[in-house]
Amino acid sequence: MSSHQTLQFRADPFVLSHCCRHIRLTDSLTIQSPLKQPFSGLRFRLRRTIHGGVRSSAKEAQSNNGNREKIAPVSETAIESKRVYPFHEIEPKWQRYWEDNRTFRTPDDVDTSKPKFYVLDMFPYPSGAGLHVGHPLGYTATDILARLRRMQGYNVLHPMGWDAFGLPAEQYAIETGTHPKTTTFKNIDRFRLQLKSLGFSYDWDRELSTTEPDYYKWTQWIFLQLYKRGLAYQAEVRVNWCPALGTVLANEEVVDGVSERGGHPVIRKPMRQWMLKITAYADRLLEDLDELEWPESIKEMQRNWIGRSEGAELDFSILDGEGQETDKRITVYTTRPDTLFGATYMVVAPEHHLLSYFVTAEQKQQVEEYKDFASRKSDLERTELQKEKTGVFTGCYAKNPANGDAIPIWVADYVLASYGTGAIMAVPAHDTRDNEFALKYNIPVKWVVRNEANSSEEDTKQVYPGVGIIENSSSVETGLDINQLSSKEAALKVIEWAERTGNGKKKVNYKLRDWLFARQRYWGEPIPILILDESGETIAVSESELPLTLPELNDFTPTGTGEPPLSKAVSWVNTVDPATGKSAKRETSTMPQWAGSCWYYLRFMDPKNPEALVDKEKEKYWSPVDVYVGGAEHAVLHLLYSRFWHKVLYDIGVVSTKEPFKCVINQGIILGEVQYTAWKDQEGSYVSADTEERLNEHQQVTIPEEKVMKSGDHFVLKEDPNIRLIPRSYKMSKSRGNVVNPDDVVLEYGADSLRLYEMFMGPFRDSKTWNTSGIEGVHRFLARTWRLVIGSPQSDGSFKDGTIVTDDEPTLEQLRSLHKCIAKVTEEIESTRFNTGISGMMEFVNAAYKWNNQPRGVIEPFVLLLSPYAPHMAEELWSRLGHPNSLAYESFPKANPDFLKDTTIVLPVQINGKTRGTIEVEEGCSEDDAFALASQDKKLEKYLDGQSIKKRIYVPGKILNVILDRTNVKVTTK
Repeated sequence: MSSHQTLQFRADPFVLSHCCRHIRLTDSLTIQSPLKQPFSGLRFRLRRTIHGGVRSSAKEAQSNNGNREKIAPVSETAIESKRVYPFHEIEPKWQRYWEDNRTFRTPDDVDTSKPKFYVLDMFPYPSGAGLHVGHPLGYTATDILARLRRMQGYNVLHPMGWDAFGLPAEQYAIETGTHPKTTTFKNIDRFRLQLKSLGFSYDWDRELSTTEPDYYKWTQWIFLQLYKRGLAYQAEVRVNWCPALGTVLANEEVVDGVSERGGHPVIRKPMRQWMLKITAYADRLLEDLDELEWPESIKEMQRNWIGRSEGAELDFSILDGEGQETDKRITVYTTRPDTLFGATYMVVAPEHHLLSYFVTAEQKQQVEEYKDFASRKSDLERTELQKEKTGVFTGCYAKNPANGDAIPIWVADYVLASYGTGAIMAVPAHDTRDNEFALKYNIPVKWVVRNEANSSEEDTKQVYPGVGIIENSSSVETGLDINQLSSKEAALKVIEWAERTGNGKKKVNYKLRDWLFARQRYWGEPIPILILDESGETIAVSESELPLTLPELNDFTPTGTGEPPLSKAVSWVNTVDPATGKSAKRETSTMPQWAGSCWYYLRFMDPKNPEALVDKEKEKYWSPVDVYVGGAEHAVLHLLYSRFWHKVLYDIGVVSTKEPFKCVINQGIILGEVQYTAWKDQEGSYVSADTEERLNEHQQVTIPEEKVMKSGDHFVLKEDPNIRLIPRSYKMSKSRGNVVNPDDVVLEYGADSLRLYEMFMGPFRDSKTWNTSGIEGVHRFLARTWRLVIGSPQSDGSFKDGTIVTDDEPTLEQLRSLHKCIAKVTEEIESTRFNTGISGMMEFVNAAYKWNNQPRGVIEPFVLLLSPYAPHMAEELWSRLGHPNSLAYESFPKANPDFLKDTTIVLPVQINGKTRGTIEVEEGCSEDDAFALASQDKKLEKYLDGQSIKKRIYVPGKILNVILDRTNVKVTTK
């Protein structure tokens, strides 16, 4: 390309900005972009790259080529950034170097005698919005760990890929008419470019996407192993069906009866679905949690989700209109059989299979209307503790087996058909939900458990869900008497009585339900199953025919009938069973997005293997993942599903470990910048947040930060400090307009500054509030580090090529500063206390600025310490220090214990027996050296200057006492 050529870019501003980081020309450049919106950052980047930061006028630019479009001169801000340090040049340079040299590639044939470190991010869904500054938090942490371990001699596996199937891409495709494959690939390209611009040391040779047939071949293979072992089956289940989206939604995807995405109505309806029998592994999933180095909060969430409980199934006979027992029974599951005598009513789920049998004619319409009402709610909404309880009386009664009482049967949505038996015995005296329901509908309350800790009359009439001593629980008719027993003793006796009389049995139950595995949408993995036309029998596709690829469809909109979009691919759907020649149809539901993310950590170990999911020896070496980092929102389902699949693979000999992830870390959320809210009344006057008026009756107004000031512990309006404001930080979202794009931060401050700031904001696991001005502090630290090694900038803002580092031997003080820094940074990285590791480096740089020289023996190890956090700057400094190769595999410095000892002591100094100050001396300091230090101390100088010394009393390590001679006066002690 000639130096006077015009470039035309047909790309968005994001692509332009990143392309321009890699342009290397010696003359000016014109960009003709079809974009309407301004993109000042691009112009700034080009001018910095091409002109090296030297300011040029538009007139000069035009004089080189009369036809050239004018380029605005570089701003003072750009020149000032150049003076800070040339990150715009350094960062693209080293990113190209790493990519060209495949610096972070982990070879297939690693030396297995070396220790391994497998550090993995929960791979992202590549949305059209790209990354915001919250995303790099976890990625930076794993990158720091990966870089540290490489330098410590480990074989490191640090890959990246894309969880790219799913509903959002399909919905966008439907809205725009663009095939989901097209948008998905485009989004992946953008994500990859963004991640590379942040200097993450991923092994891009192992990159994978769940949408690639070579990948989902093995997702389908795993499904077939589940199917062959009876762990994948079809069942009629009630699901959250969204007609507008044309698919089944998980409970978490339904809010207030509408879909979380798009706000479309959702109904509950029975559908035949593929299920995975995760309940068969419930006990192992629960028991093996104890062996994991996971946060206790995550393990507790999984325990609660699995929800193992021990109790009893008890049978209640349904009574007819005459009050006589029928041959129909309602079975309930209860964890509190000791409260059986306190059951004053029953509740069945709206979907209970016997409801239509016993509801009376008078109540039938009300019950049907209520069932329709309940069908519009998700299970999560129905069981929310805070919601008002609703229900309808069925008109029918059942017999309490303990005392023969006839108790009413109600239908209510807070009971789920999918948990237990879909029916409960309600004990309003000892269950909060039952009590709220009973009070609302005037149902009797009977206390049967006495709280031993409270004996007052008032306390005994409060809801008490705990255990205690049983009372009011004896029946001559049934022969059951549990009065005065403890709750535990009573429960055992009730179960023994129920089993003996045929009224029930002991039962272990789980909240965990089998995994609904089918989705009625197009953009997902095809399920490798044939359904024979004649018999409806399901047949597994032969493993040799995998992958069963997703057919190309131009119309992937919902059918509106409940049939998945794949049913439109008629030639693909209609087939024959190869074994029998019988006509068949392919399964047209697809797998959920969870499927591809259940096992990707295994494929990263051996991503190109066409013959096996993963090579046994490679899996044996790399398993388990040593550190797995991601958001707490995946603490239950993703981790639970991955653990389930892993255990199945362990049982069939594919993997060698019982668990996939040794250590799981949840990073905190980075919230948007603080937003300040004020209120205005109807007249438009501000109302203070601490007013006694009801603020929700007033208009909310967002106040810009420049109009806010702090007053004591509160924030107020600058123009009227009497108006108090409410400061809040929210999760970043486009709807709130508080998303910060990392590309903008990189353009302004550099990738190293962004990495360092996100690690410095606070403890890694805590939520933090983004503050763009806060990044300036770490940016200044990097600039000081640069000048410490390179020296001050020249008059044009550029820096010399060399360094100011000397070959002098480091002093004891310098070595101590260095090794204290080494010890702190190493320990804090390994403990994921990244913010305090940065503090240690800041302390070192502050100390180094006080030295008269910067010895190579101290500066080079410090550059290596800096490299996991700020790899671009560290690589450049390392290169300028004379090293021809990357520092990525240099040995990480080790702290020498000899330099960690604190050998200085504080010595009190007395003048004529009175303490006048202290000095800091080395252990074993001589009397003359101690006196010399005292004479130079500004605080002590005034007592010694010009005085005649009669004698000195020195006790090493204890005290220096200077006795003055009052008869003679010397001119000076200096």
